[in-house]
Amino acid sequence: MSIDRFILRKLDSSPKLHTRLNLVKLFQIRIRKAQTAEERHFRCR
Repeated sequence: MSIDRFILRKLDSSPKLHTRLNLVKLFQIRIRKAQTAEERHFRCR
């Protein structure tokens, strides 16, 4: 299972607000990193 699916599954099942907020922050960081990597990839062409 990918880390993204793991995060989404935990978000869906976690009853604790604090945990959910941290998972959302982690997911946002992963999205930003992926966007940056994609932009770099297209600039190098």
